[in-house]
Amino acid sequence: MKKNSFEVGNIVAAIDDDIEGTVTAISELVTIQTKEGFLLSYKPEELVYIPKKKILNNLDVSKLSLQKMLMEKQSVIQLKSSQRNKKLQDHRVLEIDLHIEKLKTNWHGMSNYDILNLQIETAKFHIEFAIRKRIPKLIFIHGVGEGVLKLELHYLLKRYDNLKFYDANYQKYGEGATEVYFFQNPKRK
Repeated sequence: MKKNSFEVGNIVAAIDDDIEGTVTAISELVTIQTKEGFLLSYKPEELVYIPKKKILNNLDVSKLSLQKMLMEKQSVIQLKSSQRNKKLQDHRVLEIDLHIEKLKTNWHGMSNYDILNLQIETAKFHIEFAIRKRIPKLIFIHGVGEGVLKLELHYLLKRYDNLKFYDANYQKYGEGATEVYFFQNPKRK
């Protein structure tokens, strides 16, 4: 499907990842929103259109057997897996802003301890998500402040063996962000 063929609202899947979502914006890259709420950008040739709405509208349960429905689903899965590309793609970087006002709308009654716990739990969720979905990089925007969140974030990151982390691009984020790189094939001991 060409870039111009995608429309906002289409359901698409990444060819080389187990990621599916709804198209939210189209420019040089196609931005999709996953079921988990993440916004990811892909080149159009890295996506495949999933005609779910069409399948559901034409579905006559009385005429189709379960086996035929499974075969249709399997053909969509085979299309995705037959076109897999094993290259790492650095343009897929999730940026997670850990500032409390970005995480929660009504945070004013929370204690500093509760705020920090929410921020660290959010970071942990995103780390686990990136590992599961084989996303190569994350950027945590934590701000400068007194450095407590950065210190706790780095303490959390040190618990993982299959990643390395360092200060993110200074020109883009200043001193208030940490970049995390995940090793996709961790060495076994």
